[in-house]
Amino acid sequence: MKINTMAEMMQNGETPEILFWVGCAGSFDQRAQKITKAFATILNKVGINYAILGKEEACTGDPARRAGNEFLFQMMAYQNIQVLNGYGIKKIVTTCPHCFNTLKNEYPELGGTYEVIHHTTLLQQLIDEGKIKLKDSGAFKGKKISYHDSCYLGRSNNIYEAPRKVLEALDAELVEMKRCRSNGLCCGAGGAQMFKEDEKGEKRINIERADEALETGASIIASACPFCNTMMTDGVKNREKEDTVAVLDIAEMIAASME
Repeated sequence: MKINTMAEMMQNGETPEILFWVGCAGSFDQRAQKITKAFATILNKVGINYAILGKEEACTGDPARRAGNEFLFQMMAYQNIQVLNGYGIKKIVTTCPHCFNTLKNEYPELGGTYEVIHHTTLLQQLIDEGKIKLKDSGAFKGKKISYHDSCYLGRSNNIYEAPRKVLEALDAELVEMKRCRSNGLCCGAGGAQMFKEDEKGEKRINIERADEALETGASIIASACPFCNTMMTDGVKNREKEDTVAVLDIAEMIAASME
């Protein structure tokens, strides 16, 4: 895929409509790279003028701050803010709720104020505006889908409707887990837990959450966060259900269903 970087666009004297913030998972994790490609495919198809930072993008610092290393967080944040402000960035879209939350709510106090959108919100807008046209007999028509609320999307930023509306556009049957929306259960990766060993306990959080999803009888578990995707996939594999239950990001589902 040929995707413009900000540096290339500036050389040509162009400015993109939005900056796509790819994030660490979307850049380096093999599974999450598929989500990045799916979302970029959608942006290309609807003709949105966008760019990425490429090698100039560094981690937002979310895991460092959550793990308690405030100094490292501020160092990373200042570096990113210098790059973003240098390019005069106004609008950012990201496929990761952790990046979304940090850029939107934590960068302004350090001098980085932008309009930050999560990809599910943008997808909902594009569907509402008729820019995303879905096939009549899409791959997900009539399928049972259970959506897992990401903590940083739901409880932290009150985004519950956009992902569900996007899934409803696929003509699928949405089945909710017992704990959903503001009462949703974390996948077990938030708060930098993704990068450390478990504390002692009865049951891993991701397995508990995967069990709740499997109880719904859904054949697809939809997520809108690369961390949640990893944790739910591991939970499904632990229960040996990977042949019958798929864990997919909402962007992948839309990319597969577009005309």
